[in-house]
Amino acid sequence: MKSLYSTRHLLHWFWLIFRQVKWQSLINALSGIVRVALDFAFIWATKLAIDIATGATTSSLLPHPSTLMGAGILLVIIMASQMALGYLGRWIAALLGVEAQNRMQRRIFEHMLRSEWHGREVRHSGDVLNRLISDSQTVVTVVTDTIPQALAVVVRLLCAFFFLYSMDAMLAVSVTLILPVFILLSRVYINRMRDITREVRNTDSRIQSTMQESIQHRLVLKTLERVPWLLQSLTQQQTTLREQVRHRTLFSTTSNLVLNIGFGAAYLFTFLWSVNRLSEGIITFGMMTAFIQLCGQIQGPFRELTRFIPAIISSFTAAERLLELEEVPTETDGEPIRFEQSAGIRITDVTFSYEAHSRKVLNHASFDFPPGSTNAILGETGSGKTTLLRLILALLKPNEGEVVMYETSADEPPRTGAGESDERGTGREVPVSARTRCNLVYVPQGNSLFSGTLRWNLLLGNPDATEDEMHEALRLACADFVQSLPDGLDTRIGEGGAGLSEGQAQRIAIARALLRRGSILLLDEATSALDHLTEQTLLSNLIEHHKRLHVKPTLIFITHRPAVVEHCTQVITLERQSPAPLP
Repeated sequence: MKSLYSTRHLLHWFWLIFRQVKWQSLINALSGIVRVALDFAFIWATKLAIDIATGATTSSLLPHPSTLMGAGILLVIIMASQMALGYLGRWIAALLGVEAQNRMQRRIFEHMLRSEWHGREVRHSGDVLNRLISDSQTVVTVVTDTIPQALAVVVRLLCAFFFLYSMDAMLAVSVTLILPVFILLSRVYINRMRDITREVRNTDSRIQSTMQESIQHRLVLKTLERVPWLLQSLTQQQTTLREQVRHRTLFSTTSNLVLNIGFGAAYLFTFLWSVNRLSEGIITFGMMTAFIQLCGQIQGPFRELTRFIPAIISSFTAAERLLELEEVPTETDGEPIRFEQSAGIRITDVTFSYEAHSRKVLNHASFDFPPGSTNAILGETGSGKTTLLRLILALLKPNEGEVVMYETSADEPPRTGAGESDERGTGREVPVSARTRCNLVYVPQGNSLFSGTLRWNLLLGNPDATEDEMHEALRLACADFVQSLPDGLDTRIGEGGAGLSEGQAQRIAIARALLRRGSILLLDEATSALDHLTEQTLLSNLIEHHKRLHVKPTLIFITHRPAVVEHCTQVITLERQSPAPLP
């Protein structure tokens, strides 16, 4: 699969990420450079100790006659420093790495929560979760750990080259001749590995999506007796992943084999060169030991780079996948626009379809829900009832027309039905947006509870709600059964409200909504799972409660239940639109 972003674009994005975690990256880079300095100090001290022991040299830096003991003490100090730095470096890297990863995940997570919602999500939630966790971890690891290590490796390579060059220029140049070959091979390697890695990550996301959705709907799979069929589908996906990983591994190990042959040849050349120079008396045994160690210090960085390249390539793939999430536009931000008086909704000549050239869900629709009115929206499945609420909530934007929120002037009484343009009030009106959502109280259809305690679910409606306010909301929603539970509000429920019946879950959701401050109440089939008596009691509670309020709310019900219609001052029936003609 071809890359969607240029290397320059990705590097600029990595720079933005680095600026957010620069302290973690700089501390890790500094730790790596200090470790390099200690390694070369150890090589120098080793050479010094061997030369002193063989009588090839004496050191003016160490006190005579204990120069050999002094060299030994120096080696101990350097080794202790290396171990202490390694211990401290791992500890700091772990703590800073977690902080950087948390910050990265929080950034992407917040963007996804604030992004526009289009009704039909392009990506599966399992794929988004895979990107949010795995890909963000990959990117953070490269920025805070791999790149600082790569910087230390480059410093090690330069220091080793110049150290060796100062003792034998010909050997230093010969050993590093592998560099041009490495650069040429790496270009081919990087381009191919980037494509293979993206294929692996996409397949991995599909597998996670399949497992997540299957666990979520395992009861459906059991009742349909499709568990073996699904397992077969999962096996096919895993087989594809295994083949992709096998292909990637084969390509990677073959490339590494070619480089290792070059490294082995360079090491053998260094050893034979040193032995020859030693036999001719040109160098000391200590210098020969230093040559071999420095050869390793030059080749080591190349080996490290072969290890870093797959990680860097993987991070480029992860960056592309995260960029795709970040490109989803976010909703318009700004101060909430709150209506202190009772507010209404006016829909004027609205046309909407979820996709271009698809069926129009709403076609030049015009409705008015006056402030303080009680409204019912009826219609067959697919007629656009839920879509209408999503337009009011500003979750969707109309293709044509407008949706406005308005309030009448202080001296104008609320109207009880739809009116023409010359009957409109003179109060404030604004187009609906994310900023007007603060005036809306929404109860979606279906089970919308989170795992956790009932108290936590209620506090989602209003984090500042008191104990009395929560119990009053439960009473209005006919959810008094909570008080008879052993743990009351602290009763824990599972994912999707597991542990409650559908009717109980609906009543908890209504109680949660009633805790939220808002002058427009939207209920989408919110009483569908209730028996007739409970439904009548709940509706009576809502109507009587709202009559007592200083600001009378506007109620909009989507329903098929006659009991709801009986309480409404306006009933609107939507008709399903005909399919769009072929373009």
